[in-house]
Amino acid sequence: MQTSADGTFLRANRTFCNWLGLEPHSLIGRRRFQDLLTMGGRIFHQTHWAPLLQMQGSISEVKLEVMHADGSVVPMVFNAIRRLQQGSVVHNLAAFIARDRDKYERELILSRKSLQVLVAEAGRLQADAKDRALFAEQMIGIVSHDLRNPMSSIQMGAHLLVQSDPSSAQQQILTRMQRAADRANRLIADLLDFTQARVGNGLTIAPAEIDLHDATAEMVDELSAVYPARVLVHERVGEGTCRADASRLEQLVGNLVSNAMVYGAPAEPVTVTSKVSADSFMVAVHNSGPTIPLAAQAGLFLPMARGANATSSGRSIGLGLFIVSEIAKAHGGSALVKSALDEGTTFSVVIPRA
Repeated sequence: MQTSADGTFLRANRTFCNWLGLEPHSLIGRRRFQDLLTMGGRIFHQTHWAPLLQMQGSISEVKLEVMHADGSVVPMVFNAIRRLQQGSVVHNLAAFIARDRDKYERELILSRKSLQVLVAEAGRLQADAKDRALFAEQMIGIVSHDLRNPMSSIQMGAHLLVQSDPSSAQQQILTRMQRAADRANRLIADLLDFTQARVGNGLTIAPAEIDLHDATAEMVDELSAVYPARVLVHERVGEGTCRADASRLEQLVGNLVSNAMVYGAPAEPVTVTSKVSADSFMVAVHNSGPTIPLAAQAGLFLPMARGANATSSGRSIGLGLFIVSEIAKAHGGSALVKSALDEGTTFSVVIPRA
């Protein structure tokens, strides 16, 4: 096909005319190339086709939609070249049907739109999940905080009853009440720490100069009374001075020892080691018993993670090791676990002295 500089047809290929349901004589000298295009194609012809053809002399592989005589649209790909012929500018055009290409492009656009919808929906679901998780964590903190007052009343009442010269049977019941209240208070403290770690900016600490060995020994003595049927050993390594939050370290030791008592071999001792070296200090708790699979070790310090070797009565809600890890992080340290068949299981927290 050939057109003049303004697009008027000078020659029209029979095949091209058949594609559009037209006769050559209805085009030659009567219609312009751009008149056959859809509205979008006409705009493209005016803003891109004509300027580019004039500046660079040719255009390659441009897909345009051409109007058929029956009003339907025929997708075509055009190539054009600008030539000087007998002193006049003419445009030579070549075209081929592009139905497959047009179908592919439309499917690609639909797929892209579908993907955008899916991404938007996934983002909405993720935001909803975060909102629900935040709300649940905040509710845990609120409920835990409100439980402190009634638990304190129960503890105070039990303490007063102990001083009123109870009978032997009453003394046993009061002792059980006190232990249950102590356990509930520890659980409430864990829940409050969990909320602070997840919703707030992490656990708060108040570091001071302490003797690590003395602080650990005091906690071991208290835990020996809590677990009278078990053997609890304390080992000291190095001089004891370090800078840390003593109450948080006592909480850390309590959680690790409780974990060892639940999952360790009942007939074997649990060893607590406090160690201070030149650049760091460490608290470690070792127990014998079933080993922890390597695949499970990475998730032990996540919240709500619990082992599979404890009885139902010995299991907690799974916050102890998570809080141990958060206490270590608050001190700039890290919590580690090592478990082997011949060596048993050791949970340790290493904190730099700097």
